[in-house]
Amino acid sequence: MKLDTSPEALAEEILGRSFDELDANERAVLHRVSTGEIIGLDADERAAAQITFGDRLSDRVAAVGGSWAFISGFVLVLLSWMVINSRVLEHMGLSAFDGYPYIFLNLMLSMLAALQAPVIMMSQNRQAAKDRVAARHDYEVNLRTTIELLRLHRKVDRMMSKLGHIEAAQQPPGRHME
Repeated sequence: MKLDTSPEALAEEILGRSFDELDANERAVLHRVSTGEIIGLDADERAAAQITFGDRLSDRVAAVGGSWAFISGFVLVLLSWMVINSRVLEHMGLSAFDGYPYIFLNLMLSMLAALQAPVIMMSQNRQAAKDRVAARHDYEVNLRTTIELLRLHRKVDRMMSKLGHIEAAQQPPGRHME
């Protein structure tokens, strides 16, 4: 007995719903199951295939800006700026180009924050989109596994039923199966 393995038949048999009632992900999974197609690219591969220069740059800025090396280096730069522009240098006969209250330093820090924050947010948005793709991929894998297990379970049930019929037919009259 040849089973109908069309996506429509699988939707009715396995999920108990018509193919039209399923969402796009469920339809795609049933189509893959019916054709025996292996699932496509994973989330990292999909993201890598569509990455732009701006995406790579935002990821790099987020990676560097969120590291202890950056924080340590930045603290060192700030402390150096304050020492260079402090009154200590004036006692050595040098003039400060941005004396206390360090207005130019404040301007530079504001500009850095104004540029760095949106770039880091772009990286986070891209990561969130990548996470959504990974979640859809995981859902598809789980649904496909469940469908395949149900199909196997039903095949085993049919085989056991046929085996029971064969054994019953082979029993001598008057004997009952145990």
